Amino acid sequence: MSRFKSSSSDEGSEATVDLTSLLDCVFILLLFFIVTTTFVEETGVEVDKPQAASAVNLEKNSILLAITSDGAIVYGGKDIGIAGVRPLVKRMIAKEDIPVIIQVDQAVQSGLLVRVIDEAKIAGATKVSLATRKVDT
Repeated sequence: MSRFKSSSSDEGSEATVDLTSLLDCVFILLLFFIVTTTFVEETGVEVDKPQAASAVNLEKNSILLAITSDGAIVYGGKDIGIAGVRPLVKRMIAKEDIPVIIQVDQAVQSGLLVRVIDEAKIAGATKVSLATRKVDT
């Protein structure tokens, strides 16, 4: 089929461009970008992270856990408790080996933090990190 359409009855009319193929390409590119985009799942709670001079940016594709000041362990906005850490991490790393990042409030007791780290390690996590914020200079 021709890219330009013209009416044989109207010699004075202008030729038009068929944009169907161009729209198909645009929709295919849009679909490609939507499918290949990775989405970061946030913990759903805000914690007051401690400051650290050695803070660095970590990978975007990771398991984000949060421990709030009242001791709740949260993933995806839901309280999973200490018993939910091991099955969650085991299920998530079964797909691919991704790091576990724990966002812990400054007021949390160290014993609870150690238990969460242990649960993640027992579940098979090879890399467990703590989220901090950079020291203000």
